[in-house]
Amino acid sequence: RWLLDWHRRHRHCAVCGEITTVADGGAKRLCLTCKAEHFPRSDPVAIVLATHGDACLLGRGPHFPPGALSALAGFIEAAETPEECAARELREEAGVRLTDIRYQFSQPWPFPSSLMMGFLADAADRDLNLDMREIVEARWLERPEIISLLNGDNREEFFLPPRFTIARRLIECWARG
Repeated sequence: RWLLDWHRRHRHCAVCGEITTVADGGAKRLCLTCKAEHFPRSDPVAIVLATHGDACLLGRGPHFPPGALSALAGFIEAAETPEECAARELREEAGVRLTDIRYQFSQPWPFPSSLMMGFLADAADRDLNLDMREIVEARWLERPEIISLLNGDNREEFFLPPRFTIARRLIECWARG
């Protein structure tokens, strides 16, 4: 579905504006006029699970349903490393200063064509200063509570990300690691 969406949105050549054609079994588009090749792109995103002592920080953006808590994330800016992005996003969105930012693993995320790079990081403290345009809810959850949620205990007020997400993998890695 993601690749079909990319083809639908990129019918014209970015170089000359002419109509492009599908090539290499759909892996790229080719402009027959200027011979430019166009490939699907992925936008890099840093997603970070901040921890302090025996607690991790989870938050909810305004586009998430009520109670849906996750690790915090943001798009990597030009000339910024993934680690710098992780630190900037937590500082801007939650007012949290990070130390010891550690890469864990990545996951392609087809909508909106992102490559999620997952990090665990230590927070300097548990003070929060939320940018309500970005994060409408955030809380520090203790490891035993996270483990209980991972084991299937339900809470009416919030829930963890689905199992197939990098956010869930980061939470599991920290909680059980």
